[in-house]
Amino acid sequence: MEIEINLGAAGIVSGLLQKPPRAHACYVFAHGAGAGMTHSFMAAVATGLFDREIATLRYQFPYMQKGSKRTDSPSVAHMAGRAAGAEAGRRCPELPLFAGGKSFGGRMASQAQALNPLPEVRGLVFFGFPLHPAGKPSEERAKHLFDVKIPMLFLQGGRDKLAELSLLERLTSALGKRTSLRVFEYADHSFHVPARFGTNDRDVMRVMLEDAAAWMLRLV
Repeated sequence: MEIEINLGAAGIVSGLLQKPPRAHACYVFAHGAGAGMTHSFMAAVATGLFDREIATLRYQFPYMQKGSKRTDSPSVAHMAGRAAGAEAGRRCPELPLFAGGKSFGGRMASQAQALNPLPEVRGLVFFGFPLHPAGKPSEERAKHLFDVKIPMLFLQGGRDKLAELSLLERLTSALGKRTSLRVFEYADHSFHVPARFGTNDRDVMRVMLEDAAAWMLRLV
């Protein structure tokens, strides 16, 4: 279902709601920096969660709605995420809410939660958390995660150049029991696996969605 989400002074952005008949939860799903909510990865996750009785609300950030390549400021991105969460609450009032996203979208969701927690959000799910720029290992982007007090699930590729695995493992260990990390050994930031490793993108997506759905349902 195509919807509109009103951001007040920041305008109106588009959204896509997919709600199965017997949904158990709703995941507010933000896109990455370079591709919008209709990207094939976003669509595959939404469809896969639908099949596992998890509703999704995908939404555009304002810059993507305008066709710009320059991402919004954090404050605008946070506003969009909060508005999408509120819209999900209105359209699915009976469902527990989760939030997060792909790469940039997940980081913006976690920043918003750290700054001003949304009481209705049960947990955050990250599809490829961008811990640092490619080739510049650092944990600076993760400091705010220590202010997030709800459970977090990190779904990460072992060959992700935006999240050196040793740093990510150290981070999730420091964050403690509220944090879960699932590593897909041969996948990159896009969860692509070269054929030489004996698996394929479809298998990675299937296991990743099973893990995400099971994690959310446990919290429900």
